[in-house]
Amino acid sequence: MAVYTEVSDEALAAFLAHYDIGGLVSFKGIAEGVENSNFLLVTERGPWILTLYEKRVDPDDLPYFLGLMQHLAQHGVTCPLPVACRDGALARELCGRPAAIVTFLPGVWPRRIRNEHCAGVGDALARLHAAGEGFAPRRANALGPEGWPPLLARCRAGADTVREGLAAELETALGAILAAWPSGLPTGHIHADLFPDNVFFLGERVSGLIDFYFACTDLYAYDLAVCLNAWCFEADGSFNVTKGRLMIGAYEARRPLSAAEA
Repeated sequence: MAVYTEVSDEALAAFLAHYDIGGLVSFKGIAEGVENSNFLLVTERGPWILTLYEKRVDPDDLPYFLGLMQHLAQHGVTCPLPVACRDGALARELCGRPAAIVTFLPGVWPRRIRNEHCAGVGDALARLHAAGEGFAPRRANALGPEGWPPLLARCRAGADTVREGLAAELETALGAILAAWPSGLPTGHIHADLFPDNVFFLGERVSGLIDFYFACTDLYAYDLAVCLNAWCFEADGSFNVTKGRLMIGAYEARRPLSAAEA
């Protein structure tokens, strides 16, 4: 369930008074998602998404997240567009949480990944990377290489309860990954969390990218690698080469990879 903070009718009415989006018609929680509290908000002017940012999201990062979404939407990427308040602010407080309203995107995320989905994601990711080039603010990747050792440290005590020897296996793997981590590759604004539930489709066409709350400034190739891992492996753990080639091919049709990135 992705509603961690309940919103009363009175609190919602006071919050909406700061916006010019029409009168309230309906309001209900959205069950999907794991990080924030999300609601489908319908007014006289149509549907919107209201998000209350819970503890994981640093309020100081919201100008970057919302500003990036605004920039991408204005440069041809189909993603939620933050709705400004009457005073121009993109976020306010609601029930003790930072909150924002964004435009509603039609479509559904694919429960069964097909080849055409992977090609669509590759194309959409390249569009995102190109569109973000003119956005000046930067944000470090909190879940990049510098964040992995402390993340593992927090999990180490319970690792062997999952599988005997897992803690040592993770330590060895992380050491090898960090030793081989590349430097000097092209960087820019990346989504960093483009898993299937963050990509909407209408038929075979990508209709929108959502959930930019892990977005950051990091390696473009890392973003593509995240997508390959999220979209191109089958339930038995095998890598689907056809899906991977389609994703990379569609990406490179818009933004060719350098030899070092490849």
